Amino acid sequence: MPISQKLRDLIKSAWDDGAPCMVATQGPHGPNISPKGSMVVFDDEHLAYWERSKKQALENLGHDKRVCVMYANFKAQRDGVLDSGFLRFYGKATLHESGPVRDAIFKLLLPREQTHVGADTGIGVLVKIERAADVRGKPLP
Repeated sequence: MPISQKLRDLIKSAWDDGAPCMVATQGPHGPNISPKGSMVVFDDEHLAYWERSKKQALENLGHDKRVCVMYANFKAQRDGVLDSGFLRFYGKATLHESGPVRDAIFKLLLPREQTHVGADTGIGVLVKIERAADVRGKPLP
């Protein structure tokens, strides 16, 4: 599924725009939703982020690789940039603690994420997109 340059740019700047992507995971103690300021579009089939907190979301991924990434930017909708400011990406995550995929994810991060405390020991998380739509179920722009 091709991901437009517009969406790539919006997701990459989501944290700075005040619209961080949220990642929902499920584990043995229930669901968890975490903001991920490092979320980027890796390619047309994957999103990626840098897991440096290593808390509940990472623990949950050890039990269930399924995730839902929510991008919510109501301002982009009000400004006419997006028809719907609420986009969902469903998929499965793979963890990359070392190697070329981890290195490729790190290179895509904004400098503030690359230099943040804990970045050097972070884990690259690659999310294979299985389906994506806006909140109304329409295809992504």
